[in-house]
Amino acid sequence: MRRYRVRTATPREAPLTAGIRDVALWAGVSVGTVSNVLNRPEAVSPATRERVQTAIAALGFVRNESARHLRAGRSRTIGLVVLDIANPFFTDVARGVEDVAAAAGLAVMLCNSDDRADREAAHLDVLTEQRVQGVLITPTAELSPHVEALRSRGTPVVLLDRRATGPGQCAVAVDDALGGRLAADHLLERGHRRIAFIGSSGLPQVHERHDGVAAAVREGAGFEDALTVFSPAHLTVAGGREAAAQIIGLPAGRRPTAAVCANDLTALGVLQEMVRHGVRVPEDFAIVGYDDIDFAAAAAVPLTSVRKPRVELGRRAAELLLDEASDPDHQHSQPVFEPTLVVRESSMVRRPSRAVVSGGIG
Repeated sequence: MRRYRVRTATPREAPLTAGIRDVALWAGVSVGTVSNVLNRPEAVSPATRERVQTAIAALGFVRNESARHLRAGRSRTIGLVVLDIANPFFTDVARGVEDVAAAAGLAVMLCNSDDRADREAAHLDVLTEQRVQGVLITPTAELSPHVEALRSRGTPVVLLDRRATGPGQCAVAVDDALGGRLAADHLLERGHRRIAFIGSSGLPQVHERHDGVAAAVREGAGFEDALTVFSPAHLTVAGGREAAAQIIGLPAGRRPTAAVCANDLTALGVLQEMVRHGVRVPEDFAIVGYDDIDFAAAAAVPLTSVRKPRVELGRRAAELLLDEASDPDHQHSQPVFEPTLVVRESSMVRRPSRAVVSGGIG
């Protein structure tokens, strides 16, 4: 029988990253015995088990769960790929995802594509290498072939805040055409007849918001060019300021008196630029945002916004992902949530039918 020499670990002698062989050496047992203590402790005598546990504590040994699960063909993580981590909308979505993942004993690997197809593809490659249990993704404008490649390898993929193009995949979305209509109908009811839509992205969900606004304005304004579209380079605060400057520079006869913005960050930029130029909000110009992030209510002039169930979107998408990953009888689902309009000061003033505004841009 082979004999093992028991040593007493000291901090100076302990390796910087202790492995299972180091634990076996210090405890005076075989590697197999250490493995049994970690995975089948009932198979080891109490005295030996205590000796191994003492060595683990002395060396600061941490088992390599990642390697163990990779050998089994999967990790204890799921991937979440979002368009813009700087947008608080995605922070709230991620919170919903993490709630579900944590309850299942999983970690979330968060990736930011920055609305760039190349970065999105790179993240999907890394997630593939990590053998995540599944991927949640808010895709860039064009659905990447890397998504289908993941699915072909048996990795579940759920589209988040995006409709699926067919029935063979899970997706969680919001009725953004309805959201656009809610925003425009509110402004029309307040007396606005020249309305701007501010949104540049090629994202399908932004197109839906535009379509909802356009349909409402076409039905409610009564003339052909009632809607003006502005397309800043990015749907950010800076993009909103850029669009607002263009609106202020228009001739009075063509100038909108209100705007529906594709997201709240853009709306905040519009608000900043209007205030900077002495334009009163909402007396001279009304603003409606989209998403209803926390900053919307906290703005200098609290923003009216179309509310999306941000946390619930993340939760539902994660639930579908984990069900697909674990249930061989999983049925694909594509729930679509309804948005609601939250009215605040930025659009509260009702304009007379023939408004004459002194100063500002009315």
